[in-house]
Amino acid sequence: MTIVIGADPAGKELKKIVKDYLISNDYDVFDVNEASDKDFVETTLAVAQEVQKSDDNLGIAIDAYGAGSFMVGTKIKGMVCAEVSDERSAYMTRGHNNARMITMGAEIVGRELARNIVKGFVTGSYDGGRHQIRVDMLNKMG
Repeated sequence: MTIVIGADPAGKELKKIVKDYLISNDYDVFDVNEASDKDFVETTLAVAQEVQKSDDNLGIAIDAYGAGSFMVGTKIKGMVCAEVSDERSAYMTRGHNNARMITMGAEIVGRELARNIVKGFVTGSYDGGRHQIRVDMLNKMG
């Protein structure tokens, strides 16, 4: 599993914190804009494109409030994306929605909370079963 991460200029500092956390916990991390300052639209599209290269990949996009990246993520056919600002939602969106990408707002989520959100997201797993009907519906949209 590779965790694909990206941030616009407003999310750059929080991205570094999240990236350091992932690396220190032995996750493979791919940063789509390590050396550039792209806006949230370009960054989120780059994260989603990398995530979709493998069924095992997950993505994290960070901007000021999480909403902009979320709107972009939901426009991509086949991408289930969730805007999260708490640990439980991050974990549950993996379990019930098979979300492959989350967005966070650097002006909403603090350092420790961001680490906990990421932990919940990357350690969660899709439950399948009764949730598959809704996931199929989401995947057909776009």
